[in-house]
Amino acid sequence: MGVVIAVIVIVVLALGLSRSMVRVVQQGQKGVVKRLGRFHVTHNPGLVFMLPILDSMIRVDMREVPRRGDKQDVITKDNVAVGVSATIFHQVIDVNKALFEVQDYQVAIDQISRTALRAVFGTMSLDEALSERQRINADLAAHIADATEKWGVRVNRIEVLDIIPPTNILRAMEEQKEADQHKRSVILQSEGDKQAAINQAEGEAQANITRATAQRQATILGAEGRKQAQILEAEGNQEAQKLDALGEASAIGAVFEAIHQGKATPDVLAFWQLKNLATLADSPNSKLVVPTDFAGLMGAAKALVMATESDSVLSNGAKIPPEAGPAPAAVRALPNGGKRTPKP
Repeated sequence: MGVVIAVIVIVVLALGLSRSMVRVVQQGQKGVVKRLGRFHVTHNPGLVFMLPILDSMIRVDMREVPRRGDKQDVITKDNVAVGVSATIFHQVIDVNKALFEVQDYQVAIDQISRTALRAVFGTMSLDEALSERQRINADLAAHIADATEKWGVRVNRIEVLDIIPPTNILRAMEEQKEADQHKRSVILQSEGDKQAAINQAEGEAQANITRATAQRQATILGAEGRKQAQILEAEGNQEAQKLDALGEASAIGAVFEAIHQGKATPDVLAFWQLKNLATLADSPNSKLVVPTDFAGLMGAAKALVMATESDSVLSNGAKIPPEAGPAPAAVRALPNGGKRTPKP
């Protein structure tokens, strides 16, 4: 029995020693071996052999680790308390510093991130904090980077998740937003009315210009039409006057031709002058045109009167007294020396 117990004890010890002598480092991690409490060597992922009892190993995750911080209250530049929560993405780049320069780098990162949040939000107003998250993230990363560098940890980025103002501030912000929206709507409506009035005025001005242009064009065209009509009427009158003159000249020429061919005596011409004079006298015009040879016309009239009297005497069988002188030329020009031929 004693031998069996001894064998069992030896086997258990061997298994324990073998387990302490062989370790496995996973991918994405590094194993730091300490011998007698001092840093000995760093192992990459894989199988690691160590001395039992003398060596010990700590695994360090070398991947980027997102660490979400708890919600905490910070005060902005304008003395408004807001609740802020953020996520920090950090990565170990030097395992020796991460293990031996700080007691617990994860706790240290959490504490320094809280301090950075208070410092960054203390330099910003509430409106800036709510509208400039990208700036907040950059300022937080820059504020933490210097402190974590000596710990062998790199902060890749910080994302602010929530910024929650107090309830009364939220209500005031909602009222302000509503007022701003109402103000913008009123401004937009007034600008729209202004633009509509401007467009309407421009349209009316353009319409007036168009009407004035059309009226001017119509006036010009009317004036040109009247001018052309007057020109055509003048040309027509001129042509008519030419035709009248030609007709009158032709008529006068025909009359003179007839007079020359008929060999009219002055008494006959005087008779026709008296006849035309009587026609002028019967005219309704208020003016009477008297020919320049009025004396000759009167002489012709006297001759015609004497010829008429002689014709009366001859018809009664009386003789003309010798002292009366020779018969007038008008009487002599009558057929048969002024004697009438009795009608059958």
